[in-house]
Amino acid sequence: MTSRAQGKLDNIDAFEPTFVEALEPALPHIAKYGIKVACNAGATDTRRLWEVVCGMVERNGLALKVAWVGGDEVLPAVKAAIEKGERFENLCTGQALGDWGFEPIYAQAYLGGLGIAAAFEKGADIVVCGRVSDASPVIGAAVWWHGWGRGELEKLANAFVAGHLIECSNYVCGGNYSGFKGLEGKGWEDIGYPIAEISAQGEVVITKNRDSGGEVSVGTCTSQLLYEIQGPWYFNSDVTAELDELWFEQLSTDRVALKGVKAEPPPPTTKIGITAKGGYMAEVHWFIVGLDVKEKARMMEAQVRKTLQPYSHRFTRLEFTLNGSCPENPTNQNTATVDLRIVAQAPEAEDLAPGKFLRPCIDPIMEGYPGSTCQLDFRQGFPRPVYEYYVTLLPQADVHHTVNMHDERSFEIPPPAETRTYPRQQPSRLATRDAVDLSKFGQTVRGPLGWLVHARSGDKGSDCNVGLWVRYKDEWDWLRTLLNVEKLKELLAEEYKGKPIVSPSSSYPV
Repeated sequence: MTSRAQGKLDNIDAFEPTFVEALEPALPHIAKYGIKVACNAGATDTRRLWEVVCGMVERNGLALKVAWVGGDEVLPAVKAAIEKGERFENLCTGQALGDWGFEPIYAQAYLGGLGIAAAFEKGADIVVCGRVSDASPVIGAAVWWHGWGRGELEKLANAFVAGHLIECSNYVCGGNYSGFKGLEGKGWEDIGYPIAEISAQGEVVITKNRDSGGEVSVGTCTSQLLYEIQGPWYFNSDVTAELDELWFEQLSTDRVALKGVKAEPPPPTTKIGITAKGGYMAEVHWFIVGLDVKEKARMMEAQVRKTLQPYSHRFTRLEFTLNGSCPENPTNQNTATVDLRIVAQAPEAEDLAPGKFLRPCIDPIMEGYPGSTCQLDFRQGFPRPVYEYYVTLLPQADVHHTVNMHDERSFEIPPPAETRTYPRQQPSRLATRDAVDLSKFGQTVRGPLGWLVHARSGDKGSDCNVGLWVRYKDEWDWLRTLLNVEKLKELLAEEYKGKPIVSPSSSYPV
């Protein structure tokens, strides 16, 4: 059972409240049409969310059955493993957990979708989860609906990638899309929501709700595919999807087929996030206008560092950052304004008390640069708690993945029997062989990388994922080989040799 104490802060329910807001008006329709619902809105209070949803169902006089999936809270398993000598290497830095310098207070694992499938099989209509992977609700729904077995890896992999494509709502319909200029006139003020159609054979088509804004295209699907991907191996607790030969086919308007997904067994581990109290932080902002922005910033930084000297030895971080830039010929003060942000962190709130940070940061106003102006809303200048996050791996066998039914029956989902251990480093195909003399392509024009590629940001690491558009004879092709650099190099060197390639975001030849 989920620890209620772990999921509560100051008696505030620690689940996602917007799920409840969206679910309540839909409940009569869910009951009427026999719709199944699975969500990962439980956050750190999944059982409490289950109680709230059960209450909503009861108040509406409906016969819907609600289940919840537990086992994602794994701090006891982490502590037990530490006692046995497990070093828990950080996936990003390689650092050992013992060298982190913070005391873990919470740990949460990414679960697969088979608990959701089992809950549906046992009769649940609504399944609420905590930290399952973002694609797991789609995997679970497809496994239950089609009756797939755990060993049907290719079907699972296709459902996994389908779940990844629609996991971020509007993203695959044009949200957060670097080709967004092409959406003007297509309802970009209210972009629609995606639908994944998954056949019994695992074939996937991505589309969106009818008459909604945005688009579902090879470009938007490729953009979302690249989101949070670290390489050709894409891991889930249920299956590993191999993406190096993946491609998309535009079937018709707003209908895109997923092709070429390969499958391997899942890893024996799952990713976990460990949280610790990281101390306190505070910040102050100064506004700089007009000429000599960098020089003004240097002056203010020197003055603030001097006034902070009696206290800054207690800081674990002190950072001065210039945000924005002033155009060459600004038309008003707002466009000419640049933000100088001063951020400090320290172990204790007392280390950042107003007299030790806020006051010293604003005291230089009378000796400051011309036009010295600080942000007068000082709330951010007071210390507030911050948390540290550590990402590592835990054996799936140490995770007690459970399904808890509406009648309080509970059963466990065993870890996968077949797994494969993968190297820590993703395969790389960036090595160049038989390099082509770039002068053979004609004139070189310097310009932003965005003239030639679409980029996609992520929030799980420092990877940079790009996809290349090329145009030849006025037809755009999104290269299906975007994950196969050798193939891409070959195509550019041969098929497009000596021919103009133009970017999708401008008319500049490149």
